[in-house]
Amino acid sequence: MSSSPQRTVVVTGSAGRLGRAACRELLARGWHVRAFDRCPSPAGESIVADLADAAAVAAVLQGADALVHLAATPDDDDFAARLLPDNLLGLHNVIEGAKAAAVPRVILASSGQVNFVQQYEGPWPIRVGDPLTPRGWYAITKVALEAAGQIHARVTGAAVISVRLGWCPRDRAHADELGASFHGPHCYLSPRDAGTFFAAAVEHPVPAGHHIVYATSRPAEIEMVDLEPTKKLLDWEPLDRWPEGATDDLPG
Repeated sequence: MSSSPQRTVVVTGSAGRLGRAACRELLARGWHVRAFDRCPSPAGESIVADLADAAAVAAVLQGADALVHLAATPDDDDFAARLLPDNLLGLHNVIEGAKAAAVPRVILASSGQVNFVQQYEGPWPIRVGDPLTPRGWYAITKVALEAAGQIHARVTGAAVISVRLGWCPRDRAHADELGASFHGPHCYLSPRDAGTFFAAAVEHPVPAGHHIVYATSRPAEIEMVDLEPTKKLLDWEPLDRWPEGATDDLPG
């Protein structure tokens, strides 16, 4: 009896903390992971390239069964030097590459910052249909990402999930900032929960079209975002609560 062919997933931003978590979980589940980043990735088939290189992006997506697009400048920064090439040009190249390669499942990393004001003022929980209140230009690039996902699903018939991710600290100073903030402990996303979320987003059967969901760990106290659509769409449940896992695998 022949075994089923190994499935291939492309993970952009694979050397970052969320990318490492996604790659680890997908590898553990038997996926062939093409790990795409500017620097070498510790897990998967490491491909060192830049999202601005449209040819490299198109090549890595050929034959892929799924795409997890995480690569971006992760917060407000110089617009022309960082946000424009990393978050918008990179998004364009990824979407066009996925379309050309007919990738059937696309997961796009949005951000809770698209509802920034509501995180502080309520009402809670924040629902995917609530009016957008982006924090700044970084969040505006994520609004554009969600719009691109909607168009891509409509044009190609692919299943596209735009996920408004919680706060997964990148280093110990970032973890301290999260712990000292009002909303951070209620919007925290642990590496373990991130890994299982991305695996579910890649593997679980979902209908064609564009889906917007939130992904956070269990809230410390306030149910700040509505996870019910996520649980219903992907049969996924977070396990951790701040600060569980917050400093795992961080240097120092």
